[in-house]
Amino acid sequence: METHDLEPENLLARTVPAATVVIYRRNSAGGPAQLLMVERNASLAFAGGATVFPGGKVDPADRLLAAQLGGDHDLGAARVAAVRETLEETGLVIGIEGRVDGVIAAKARRMLLAEGNLAPVLDAFGWTLVPDRLVPFARWWPRHRAERIFDTRFFLADLGTGAVDIEVDATENRHLFWASAAEALELAERGKIRIIFPTQRNLERLALFDTFDAVRAHAEVFPIDAISPFVEIRDGKRWLMIPDGYGYPVLGEPIETANRG
Repeated sequence: METHDLEPENLLARTVPAATVVIYRRNSAGGPAQLLMVERNASLAFAGGATVFPGGKVDPADRLLAAQLGGDHDLGAARVAAVRETLEETGLVIGIEGRVDGVIAAKARRMLLAEGNLAPVLDAFGWTLVPDRLVPFARWWPRHRAERIFDTRFFLADLGTGAVDIEVDATENRHLFWASAAEALELAERGKIRIIFPTQRNLERLALFDTFDAVRAHAEVFPIDAISPFVEIRDGKRWLMIPDGYGYPVLGEPIETANRG
């Protein structure tokens, strides 16, 4: 096994906390539940042109709001960021208690884009955050990159009905679509979309289950430890791998085929 982890002080200095959320809806045609995917603009430095789950970095305002929630501060800030980024990027409102419809969601999104802060939006629309509606699924924190490192917490969220309106933000992203995990993997295999190594591994794991409830039950069995990919030599070839024991059916692939973002 090859490892080139950064020293702790360098790792923390380069780490950017982030959150992403796997949003489920029922498939109106039957079959496996669908997930919301976003295609990032090609001009972005990280994962430009790749198809990912909605999300982004944790902002200072997210931390301030999370401090009011109690509990694990870092986990809370990531949940706030996931709610905020989802509204910004897609127009969907998740993780809140309160009245929501398409018109209200559109107004809230416009206010959020103007304010850059979720707290005044919650106040204006009488919403209350319900953090537990975002179920922890995984945490990826690569510790060997020379450039900026993202410590990304993955969450699950359930919309239930498929009757929802989404609209791309047209800044960081250029396309939104719904697909089952298996369908997204097939699109990637056919070259219709491009996915990075963490997205592929997580889609393979999600594809094991057809419903949100099944995925949630599965997620609750495994620890949410930080996963850091590593390089392993197999039959003279370098493979990019992840540790076993976190529910992933595929642990790696040859490094020449792995898209690391």
